[in-house]
Amino acid sequence: MPENTEVQTTETETSSSETIATSENVVITPKYPTTLSEMGTFLGREELRTTSRYITRENVCYVLNKVLPAYQRNVNDIKYLYNYYLGVQPILNRVKLVRPDINNKVAVNHAEEIVSFFNGYIFGDPIVYAGRSEDDCSEEIQNLNAWNAENDKETGDIELGTWLNICGIGFEIALPKSDAESEEEQTSSPYIRRTLDPREAFVVYYNGIEKIPVMGVKVIDTSDTDVTYNKLYCVYTETSYYEIPDTEVLSGKLPYEMANPIGLVPIVEYQANLARRGRLEPVIPIMDALNILASNRMDGIEQFIQSILLLRNIDLSGEDVEKLSQFGAIKYKDVDPSTPGEVRYITAELNQEGAQTLKEDLYESLLIISGMPNRNGGSSTSDTGQAVIYRDGYFAAEVKARETEKFYYRAEKNLLRVILRIVRNLKSDFDAHLANIDIKFTRRNYENTLVKSQVLTNMLQNEKIAPRLAFVYSGMFSDPEAAWKESMQYYEENKKKETETAGNAQNPINTGNDTENRNSSEQGLSGGSED
Repeated sequence: MPENTEVQTTETETSSSETIATSENVVITPKYPTTLSEMGTFLGREELRTTSRYITRENVCYVLNKVLPAYQRNVNDIKYLYNYYLGVQPILNRVKLVRPDINNKVAVNHAEEIVSFFNGYIFGDPIVYAGRSEDDCSEEIQNLNAWNAENDKETGDIELGTWLNICGIGFEIALPKSDAESEEEQTSSPYIRRTLDPREAFVVYYNGIEKIPVMGVKVIDTSDTDVTYNKLYCVYTETSYYEIPDTEVLSGKLPYEMANPIGLVPIVEYQANLARRGRLEPVIPIMDALNILASNRMDGIEQFIQSILLLRNIDLSGEDVEKLSQFGAIKYKDVDPSTPGEVRYITAELNQEGAQTLKEDLYESLLIISGMPNRNGGSSTSDTGQAVIYRDGYFAAEVKARETEKFYYRAEKNLLRVILRIVRNLKSDFDAHLANIDIKFTRRNYENTLVKSQVLTNMLQNEKIAPRLAFVYSGMFSDPEAAWKESMQYYEENKKKETETAGNAQNPINTGNDTENRNSSEQGLSGGSED
C-alpha cells in the first residue's frame, strides 16, 4: 500500500497554522490546506450512495444528512483544485530561513495550460445529436439540436468540460420551461438546460446494481440574505421536489414538498473517467516541483548578484561599511603584516545547466502523465498529418479524450432521457426515442478534409452503403443530420429541374411565331401566294 494511503487514514491532521519543513532552508507556512491529511490524497471525488431506493418526505432529511459529509469533502477538494487552476499554489506561501530577503515565489501555472488544452480539444467543437438510421426521426432530431442551440449548449459544454478537467465531475440540469417564460423569450424550446457548479450540486445514487439516481440536490447559499439559515437544499427526486434549510436537516420537521411532473431526477452527474478525478491531480507533485525549481533558480541568480561581502583581518566601523556600500570601493591597511587583509564576495553560483536538465525532465514527465502533446516539433518535411499526430504526442491526447467521451455519452443519454420526457409531456406527437438518437463529437471534422471528402465520395458511389451513412461516418460534417437533410433537398430540387428541362426539350411549346412560320412553309409548298 502506498505511503499516501496511510496519511489518508490517520486521524491526526496538521493545522493550517503550523509550519511544515520541506528542506533544510525552506519552509511553507500554509494559508490553506497543503498536507495530504488536510486536502486529501486526490484519489477522485467520492460517489454519494444510499441504501434507500425511494426518497420520500419521511426519509429525505435522513438521507440528506447521511451524504452531506462526503459532499463536503468533495467540495473541499474541488475548491483546492479550482484555486490551484487559478494559480493559487503552495509555492506562494513559501518562507525562507536563510536570506529571507531573497524569496522569489514563482508559480508557473501549468494547471491552466492542461485544463485549457483538453477543454478546447474535447469540447471546442459542437456536440450534436444524429439519428442511428435513415428512418430515425430526422425532423425530431433536428428540433432537439435547434433547442439545444437556443439553450447555448456549446457554451454549456465548455463550462462543463472545464469542471471535468479540473475536478473530474460536473453537473447539468434540464427543467420544463413555463408558458410565461416561452412567451417572454419567444423561443420554441420547451425546456431549459443549464450547467451547475459542482461545488453547489450533487447526485445521490441507489447502492444497487443499476446505480439509479434517486436524488439530485442544488445548494443555494443564503448567507448574504436576511433568512435565518445559511444554505437551502433544493432536492429533486423521481416524484417530488423539496426545499430544506440547513437548520432543518436534523430537526425532524417534514420539508416543503411539490410534485415533480417529469418523473425523473433532472440533475445529471458527468464524470471525466472511472476514478472521477481531473487532469491536474496526477501531476500536482510535478507542478509543485517545477514551481520550487523556478523559484530557487531566481533566488540563485539574485543571491549571486547580491552576494555577501567578506572582510578578513580588516577592522571597519559601521560608518565605513556604509561608505563602502555607497561608493563601491574600500581603502584599508593591514592590521598585521603577518595576517594580510582580504576583501571578497562569498559567491556560490547555481549550475543553470543542471537545473535546466532537471526542468526539462520534470516537464516531459508532466506531459506524458497528463496526456499533453509535446512541443518538440520536427525537422522532417515529408511527415504526413498522421505521422505528426503520433510523433508529437497527439495520439496520447486522443486516448485521454476518447476516455472522457465515453463517460460523457453515458451521462448525456441520462440527460437526454430527461429532455425527451419533458418534450413528450408538452408535445404528444414528438416521436423520437433514446434508442434512435446517437451523440456525435465533431472535434476532428476539419482535419484531413481532403481524405474525408474522398471517403464520402467513395461511400456515396458504393451501392451497398446507404447515402445517409456516408454523411454520418465520413466525419466530414459537424452536424451530419443537417447536412444529410439539406443535401437531399438540394438533390431532389436539382432532379426535379432536370426532369422539367428534359420534358421541355422533348415537347417544345409552340408560340405564335412558330405558327406563322409553319403557314408560310405550307404556302410555299403549294405554289406560293395567290397574287
